[in-house]
Amino acid sequence: MVSHIVILIHEGGAFKPGYFLYEIAEVWRQQGLRVTVQHGAGPVIEADLAILHVDMTSVSAAHLAFMRHYPKTINAAVVDISKRRISTNLVRRRDGYGGPVIVKTNLNHGGLMEARLAAKRSRIRKRLATLRNLLPWGWRSSLGMSDYPIFDSPNDVPRIVWHNPALVVERFLPERSGEFYCLRTWMFFGDREANSVSYSHERIIKSHTVVRREPVPQVPEELRRMRRELGFDFGKFDYAIVDGRVVLYDANRTPSLPQFSRDQAMERVRLLAEGVRAFL
Repeated sequence: MVSHIVILIHEGGAFKPGYFLYEIAEVWRQQGLRVTVQHGAGPVIEADLAILHVDMTSVSAAHLAFMRHYPKTINAAVVDISKRRISTNLVRRRDGYGGPVIVKTNLNHGGLMEARLAAKRSRIRKRLATLRNLLPWGWRSSLGMSDYPIFDSPNDVPRIVWHNPALVVERFLPERSGEFYCLRTWMFFGDREANSVSYSHERIIKSHTVVRREPVPQVPEELRRMRRELGFDFGKFDYAIVDGRVVLYDANRTPSLPQFSRDQAMERVRLLAEGVRAFL
């Protein structure tokens, strides 16, 4: 009997090329598995396995209720990936920390997905969001991830930031290797994984600023512990190792396809696609 996998996405979202799971699902179909994409928590579909792929920071009660209908699930426990949930390096005003800090959105991916969906639901919300984005950055509810400001100390952070619930202040803890800043990326699906480190001259590392990328065979046990505590079965962790300890920057349950060569990306896709076998 052919195994059936249902992938639950947000009713206002999309399941398209660019998502890592989209490419994985294509591999599954080629291998003979049946895959159905469910837009929103609608009627329950009979399936052997359900995967939560809601590209939002927090998952609604309706989505969680849908997942509970299935005996086998992936990421059903990953309800909240906000910075206030996953970060252990948050800085609060006058808490005594005096080192460099970075300002981020509390919501994942700069809060952009929530802003887009809110704009789709209401013209008024879309207009309000447009007007808010004309204000100085400290007043905004979303920021481009390349625009996260870095300050030498908390005293330099604009006062409005401390009162804006959409923003958080974290210790800026970069990993360095000679002249480079380093960003480590751990991708995993069940018992399959790929771990790498990217090097850049930029403090905030994006794919287009990477000058070199290398595989890293060893995943820190502390990072595996974080994965267990956060309930992840599938996803991507961005992290660093600073002064011998793991610093988790971001935890993502709906990762995008890595922005390097197609051959390298598909090699990783095929590797992680095998991880579903542990759940069927």
